[in-house]
Amino acid sequence: MTAVQPDVRTLLSPGDPAAIEQLVRDTGFFSTDEIAIARELADDGLANGPASHYRFVIAEQDGALLGYTCFGPIPGTRSGWDLYWIAVRRAAQRRHLGRALLEITELAVQAAGGTRLYAETSSRAQYEPTRAFYLCRGYTVAAQLPDFYGPGDDKLVYSKLIG
Repeated sequence: MTAVQPDVRTLLSPGDPAAIEQLVRDTGFFSTDEIAIARELADDGLANGPASHYRFVIAEQDGALLGYTCFGPIPGTRSGWDLYWIAVRRAAQRRHLGRALLEITELAVQAAGGTRLYAETSSRAQYEPTRAFYLCRGYTVAAQLPDFYGPGDDKLVYSKLIG
């Protein structure tokens, strides 16, 4: 498949929280609670703009949301940042959009003085492509918390030195 060439922006527009909620739901990866959290962060980002703790990279084509990241500085650290969300519409997956979104996010973190980006995911088999994605992008496993999400479902924290 060919790479997707979307329009990219960092400021949320009024329709983004609903579009983000729907995109996250449509991936089939996330629980009802996780979908609500994705919406909550987008609502906060829209309501508070640049004053929000949450930053976004939005990729769209012809006005339709194709993917996004949500990230922010980790309170109490000098230069650590969390990648809270990265999600790509199913039809745009495997076309390098996730990679492009992550690269733009890493550059934004670096420009803001961040030196390390953390991403977490589940150990469930469903998340094998996600784990492979982080490893291919230069992330390493920094921590594994057994049974974090539930019995047999560990939390894996990936880390990458930025810059």
